[in-house]
Amino acid sequence: MQMRSEQPATEKTRYIIRYAEARDAAELSELRVRIDGETEHMDREAGEALIDERGFAELIEADRSSPVRLFLVAEADDRLVGYARCEAGSLRRFAHRAEFGVCVLRDYWGCGIGSSLLRAVLEWADAGETIAKIQLSVVATNESAIRLYRKYGFEIEGVLRNDRIHADGRFYDTVLMGRFRDRASLAGR
Repeated sequence: MQMRSEQPATEKTRYIIRYAEARDAAELSELRVRIDGETEHMDREAGEALIDERGFAELIEADRSSPVRLFLVAEADDRLVGYARCEAGSLRRFAHRAEFGVCVLRDYWGCGIGSSLLRAVLEWADAGETIAKIQLSVVATNESAIRLYRKYGFEIEGVLRNDRIHADGRFYDTVLMGRFRDRASLAGR
């Protein structure tokens, strides 16, 4: 599957979605810290669970060499502005299930980048034979993300009450969502 799609111009910008490459590692390390610091929607605060350039290079290589892992980046204005990862479980009982995560710089919210990354991940997963379910978690206050996920067939599977604490000292719920590929399409494989 070839992945390099140019997206139509929006009022804000043009962008492309492509596979992550080793040359992206340093920029991804900086991007992750920046995005984590821009919003409470991410699981981490800026600088937590830091992945350095070498760590990203290793992750990209592992993802590129696996049929059940995917690492995509969004590029706009000659720089990376977002990314998405999807990784299936290594245990046989859970090999059909993949975890998904996506993030986009705040300046590029509303440009369709998150939707394009999600669509690309779903196309990749649906084209393969292994992944039947994609799951994710999202803070309950991120209503726009929840609407987006529902639009693409994700359903709420549960809520973890008072699961996280934000900078304001308050507790917030985490929503667990999943999308199971149509059983009929699986039976035909």
